[in-house]
Amino acid sequence: MRTVSRYTTVAYERLRLVRELRDADRKKDDFIALLAHELRNPLAPLRNGLHVMRLASPDSPAVAKARAIMERQLSHMVRLIDDLLDVSRISLNKLQLRRARVPLADVVASAVETARPGIDSAEHHLEVVLPAEPILLDADLTRLSQVLANLLTNAAKYTPRRGQITLRAERRGEEAVVCVEDNGIGLHADSLQRVFDLFSQVDHGFERSTGGLGIGLALVRGLTEMHGGSVRAESDGPGLGSRFVVRLPAVAGAAEELAQITAASVLDAPKRRILVADDNRDAVELLATMLRLSGNDVHTASDGEEAVTLAEQLRPDVVLMDVGMPRLNGLDATRRIREQDWGKRLVVIALTGWGQEADRRLSREAGCDDHLVKPVDFAELSRVVSELCGRSQEPAPTAGGTS
Repeated sequence: MRTVSRYTTVAYERLRLVRELRDADRKKDDFIALLAHELRNPLAPLRNGLHVMRLASPDSPAVAKARAIMERQLSHMVRLIDDLLDVSRISLNKLQLRRARVPLADVVASAVETARPGIDSAEHHLEVVLPAEPILLDADLTRLSQVLANLLTNAAKYTPRRGQITLRAERRGEEAVVCVEDNGIGLHADSLQRVFDLFSQVDHGFERSTGGLGIGLALVRGLTEMHGGSVRAESDGPGLGSRFVVRLPAVAGAAEELAQITAASVLDAPKRRILVADDNRDAVELLATMLRLSGNDVHTASDGEEAVTLAEQLRPDVVLMDVGMPRLNGLDATRRIREQDWGKRLVVIALTGWGQEADRRLSREAGCDDHLVKPVDFAELSRVVSELCGRSQEPAPTAGGTS
């Protein structure tokens, strides 16, 4: 009897394993089909855009519009492939973190800026709640902002239009706790653990209707755990919204260390002529103010064309170039500057919300000396500027023109 019972148990276990393997194989097949679909989607506007550019005159509005659409679709495809590569690197333990002392507020600001287009397009209301006392992390700012940006993007995707999304951060003992909550479609209890699996989300019809590969949460878990943290999903059920809670080790003595970092960034800093090019008026004014308070001669431009014109007039030591600007984007503006004799030795630093390796490569190919991810940490900016310019470099000669 015992032998029969043992064989029965083994048979059921084998059947369970076969079912799990078949289920995993089916999920991978669905994932590959969805991947093909998502990669094929941008190809139609790219092909049509090339056709428009062949038919229309080079300076026509139709060509400018087609170029803008093609750039957006290409960026979407690059980010899709980057996410796949990141998941692969994490699983193979080949992803390297560039750790530094990072204020949590900077991570949140960068994540919000990245996710903002999706949130605004769905007309969601986003509330960000940060503690009065600063929280300092030992983290890779780009990768950690990628974690929060993916959670915000996920919340925007799975929340009906004009929904509510809240990001709340606080310190609990030795940990920084960040909660991203929405009033969206919610989760079943049995999905709370599986939602972080690479192939789990392709089962949901809503995932197909909203686009994407469903690998964002797999990245969230992998990057969070690489920082020594954890993430969990919570929901009261379908239709009742979701909460994603990220816990990370916090650095002790954050207020004192932040004060030391800020002080060190402005002491004995050489005074330079700096051109800040950005179409976000609030962002450019705040950055320009910080640079002026450090004793620099600062000028501003609101689009790529103006940046090229002012760079020729002012001959600045440094250009801080936003990538996504109207009339002429920052990379094309950099190319124009580099084409001129006076622009070959000028320091150009790209500023952007995108921090993947592909984005950095595009900046290098355009002629940028470095690539910083918004929001820029002022101490890091000071260090990069000092390193690129060199302490012994003389300020640029005075030239006509003001901003």
